[in-house]
Amino acid sequence: MSATKSSPNSSSDTASLTVYLRLLRYVKPHWLSFLISVIGFVIYSASQPAMAQYMEYLLNFIESENRGPLWMPSLIIIGIIAVRGFGGFLGNFFIAKVSYRIVDTLRVQLFSHMVYLPGEYFERNDSGQLMSLVTFNVNNVTTASTEALKTMIREGTTVIALLGYLFYKDWVLTLLMMAVVPVIAALVGYVGKRLRRLSTKVQHSMGDITQVTSEMINGYRVMRSFGGEEYEKQRFTEASWRNYLQNLKIVLTSTLNTPLIQILVALAMGSLLWVALGQMQIQDSGAFVAYFLAVGMVLKPMRQLSEMVPVIQKGVAAADSIFQVLDEKPEEDNGDYAPERVRGKVSVRNLHFSYQGSEREALRGIDLEVEPGKVVALVGKSGSGKSTLVNLLTRFYSGFSGDITVDDTDIRKFQLQNLRSQIALVTQQVVLFNDSVAANIAYGALHKTAAEDIQRAAKLAYADEFIEQLAQGYDTFIGEGGAKLSGGQRQRLAIARAILKDAPILILDEATSALDNESERYIQQALDTVSRGRTTFVIAHRLSTIEKADLIVVLEDGCIVEQGTHAELMAKQGHYARLHSATQSDSLTL
Repeated sequence: MSATKSSPNSSSDTASLTVYLRLLRYVKPHWLSFLISVIGFVIYSASQPAMAQYMEYLLNFIESENRGPLWMPSLIIIGIIAVRGFGGFLGNFFIAKVSYRIVDTLRVQLFSHMVYLPGEYFERNDSGQLMSLVTFNVNNVTTASTEALKTMIREGTTVIALLGYLFYKDWVLTLLMMAVVPVIAALVGYVGKRLRRLSTKVQHSMGDITQVTSEMINGYRVMRSFGGEEYEKQRFTEASWRNYLQNLKIVLTSTLNTPLIQILVALAMGSLLWVALGQMQIQDSGAFVAYFLAVGMVLKPMRQLSEMVPVIQKGVAAADSIFQVLDEKPEEDNGDYAPERVRGKVSVRNLHFSYQGSEREALRGIDLEVEPGKVVALVGKSGSGKSTLVNLLTRFYSGFSGDITVDDTDIRKFQLQNLRSQIALVTQQVVLFNDSVAANIAYGALHKTAAEDIQRAAKLAYADEFIEQLAQGYDTFIGEGGAKLSGGQRQRLAIARAILKDAPILILDEATSALDNESERYIQQALDTVSRGRTTFVIAHRLSTIEKADLIVVLEDGCIVEQGTHAELMAKQGHYARLHSATQSDSLTL
């Protein structure tokens, strides 16, 4: 039983050390600046025993009959302080330079890695927690790598220099003083373990705060429509209170740590002074004062080193959470097939797929053949697998069994970026950025598109009429998520983006759901034009919009239950006919 109890602590210590050493490996590219900072701190530390020795010299100078020139003590103290200041500047500036470069590298590396993580990762992690990683957790790493590293080097070298001086003055007495060090080390170790656990809880609670805030800001219309103000306030208050309690535990632990260490050191000093008065081999008063001045001087850096334990533990906990993300495997991309442009033939054979953590298959035994340039409509109740199917075509999810091919080539053999360049996607949830209208249409790989082509795409999407009425036209910034535009206007920009991409495969996932009837009619005409010569997958609840499709595929519970043209399926009077009748009834009711 004892072995099992002790192993978690030892493994925790090992993990903390491993994480911190991994963090410090980021210093390697900046070794020259780091070396200069160490040299600066060594110079700074050497000035500390020099100051104690100066006090011995000054007392002896005052008591001596043959003093020498009176300007000498002033010159020496000026020299010591100047050297100390110069060393401190070198150490502080260059270690800060290294530390902030580490944090910048870590932040960019984290964000860049998250860009390539699979969709499943974002679905199993809260957006607030992920945002907290890039902001709050990285700031904690900043503190650990800047303040903690600086203090460890500066105060550590100071302690070594002063202890060397004390051993030189009286090694027996200094050994007696060192007897208290193991007790201090044990206390610091216990506090460090507790603080790391608390720091991890603080990070989680901070993620909860970010999550609640993000949801309130993004969903403020729903909140106000349904009277959710008090509910959101309560959620935020509870999340903030949990964060307050965890921070208070950290403060309580760290603030108790310092006075306990000071009491231990004071007891050691009192005992030392008592022994020194009777046993010390140092005879003259100058040497006696210098020795105890050095003892007093060593207390401050020792205390500051002990205070770095909570800072380091917070940084280690933050770095650990960041490294966990960096250790996540990116999207699988082992393909090397990269055609310039595919024809658009899509084949699905015996496709099975389950979401992570779900025992139920989202798709079961799907077989589908789509010829180039054909329009395929996917219909069915919510949860039938329509969006899942097109998401697998774009490889937003992996881990399916069976085959999906484009132009008779397995999509897993495509380079991932090349495969997605062949597909234009318009979804019900429009994603826009706080940038200009033109930049939102010509997004990503399209950003170098000529202004005339952007305007042509907007015109085909019937977006030019409202864009020209904006204050700066195509240069107008539309706010976060396109907040300054209506739902229909946002959707038309998304369709213009897909038109501009000019991909051989087009996916329209409820693309006209946010439009009014008049806009939908215009967009439908545009989509009819755009889909010519392209393999088009259309997901729509309004079945009237897909009656002209070349092939209508009816899904139910992850299976294809019917497929054919509108006329063929209506003649069967099966699943599609019932769905069509139901939607017609709904539209009449509306």
